[in-house]
Amino acid sequence: MSRAAARHAARSLRHAIEQHGAVRIVVATGASQFAFLEALTGMPGIDWSRVEMFHLDEYVGLAIGHPASFRRYLLERLINPVGITHYHLLDCEREPARVAERVGQELAAAPIDVAFIGIGENGHLAFNDPPADFATDRPYLVVSLDAACRRQQVGEGWFASVDDVPLQAVSMSIRQILSAREIICVVPDRRKAEAVRAAVEGSVTPASPASILQSHSNTTIYLDGESAALLARATRGLLLEGDDE
Repeated sequence: MSRAAARHAARSLRHAIEQHGAVRIVVATGASQFAFLEALTGMPGIDWSRVEMFHLDEYVGLAIGHPASFRRYLLERLINPVGITHYHLLDCEREPARVAERVGQELAAAPIDVAFIGIGENGHLAFNDPPADFATDRPYLVVSLDAACRRQQVGEGWFASVDDVPLQAVSMSIRQILSAREIICVVPDRRKAEAVRAAVEGSVTPASPASILQSHSNTTIYLDGESAALLARATRGLLLEGDDE
């Protein structure tokens, strides 16, 4: 699944660079993206010097040296390995609202070509936990993390206990994510199966933030057998039929 998603992502990056001379991307983090980013950084023919990268979300008050820091994650797993020089990270250790405003202005300066995202166990996109704000047009928001989201971070091994997980984060907004010309969503693991079912087969509702992807005309969701396990047989058949990887 991750290799197929990485091949797709590499084609999209190459095409945007060929068409526009550069490409602007948004990159998700978290355990679900490990294999995808590892595969993507090994793809040939991508001129990473022409890539401008934006950060999807970050915890408020977390130092970059902390193992759960998404700035650290991106530096170690993408930026440094491929040599991206034009990137925008969310330093939310202090004044998160000001950081959200500043990086949001940089983000909104031009269209995003491709957004690489995932889906949380509670159906969140970025850190937009349910009920998500589908209306705001601000690029980044300071949000509160719900209990399910915080438990997921412990379950993935980023924190020792729920009490250690920050209560807030800066997150890219739903409307900003949807403004990307293309969205590639990578969602492995059985623990995401219920959220995937709600997103793919349920109604579009803030109670299932990822369901809003149904409204985007150029979104591809990559699933494995575990994350697709709860989809109806007809839906699974359509997904497999449309998979050219």
